[in-house]
Amino acid sequence: MAAHIDYYFAPQSPWAYLGHQRFWDLARQAGAAVQVLPVDLGKIFPRSGGLPLGQRAPQRQAYRLVELKRFADWLDLPLNLHPSYFPVPGDQAARLILAVAGSQGSDAAMRLSSAVLKAVWAEQRNIDDAGTLAQLLAECSLPAGALEESRSPAVQQRYESATQQAFDAGVFGAPSYVIDGELFWGQDRLDFVQRRLAGTAP
Repeated sequence: MAAHIDYYFAPQSPWAYLGHQRFWDLARQAGAAVQVLPVDLGKIFPRSGGLPLGQRAPQRQAYRLVELKRFADWLDLPLNLHPSYFPVPGDQAARLILAVAGSQGSDAAMRLSSAVLKAVWAEQRNIDDAGTLAQLLAECSLPAGALEESRSPAVQQRYESATQQAFDAGVFGAPSYVIDGELFWGQDRLDFVQRRLAGTAP
């Protein structure tokens, strides 16, 4: 029986960007079903002891940049440490991803998520802009109507439900992967995700 993975992330997270393609590749290799669940970390952080980036101690903010560069270099991924549009609200993009997941399926939502993450961290684009999101839909060959659908109360409810589901699952940061109730936090835990999917985890 194929594994099921709940994939929780924020569309503006650099760590989700660094891990997204690797996660998608290993999930497909394992034949796992992925539920794509962008969430509102702004609601999760206060309930789980986390702080928004700007409120963290200077040492933590400085070390974050060191680690981002290390991982980007190691993974050979383009990454702007100080992108033009960051911090940026992720709500519009999250709702769009959920709308696409609902109407077009998980693979389409993963494809759009990849484009959204890359837009922030490699392409200097504003994912809080409707025009940018429309362009990303077109670049992913997805229906333009998804943008209007993403503004519906039903999709907003899905976004709120996904955020609550994440909190209930013990999620406190992004990206997080939950496999049959087991939580793996961070793109640097993907080796453990791979072992879990292969049935070789200790």
